[in-house]
Amino acid sequence: MSDTYCGAKCERCPSKENCKGCVNTCGSPFGGRCAAAEYIKKNGLKAYTKFKAKLKDEINGLLEAEHLPAVDDIYELAGNLVNLRYTMQNGEKVRFLNDNDVYIGGMVNHGGAFYGAVTDGNVMILSKFDNGTDAELLLYKKRG
Repeated sequence: MSDTYCGAKCERCPSKENCKGCVNTCGSPFGGRCAAAEYIKKNGLKAYTKFKAKLKDEINGLLEAEHLPAVDDIYELAGNLVNLRYTMQNGEKVRFLNDNDVYIGGMVNHGGAFYGAVTDGNVMILSKFDNGTDAELLLYKKRG
């Protein structure tokens, strides 16, 4: 692995064995898009830090609306870790994300369940989940 654009702590990432490095791949460490790298390459690291602070506030507002505790921080997250499966009303199971992309998000544990929010910068997903791959979709919305 090599240096990152965003300063993520790669040694903590459960997907680090499959990572080809952020800078080495021009911001595509798993072969897909990286929301952080795209933002930083366009706007710079200082702007990304501000963007991430606004995202954290946005996520905490969504959690508060669901009467949930706030996240302490948000992180860059490998898609294979956050691409959960949702059961639609017709019984079909779908995924909205890409395993090879990198997203930005955070989660909290409340009442024995996990609640997480994740974004690619364009769309925000708020979910309730346990340790499995199935989740309850609480919110899917276009940002901005």
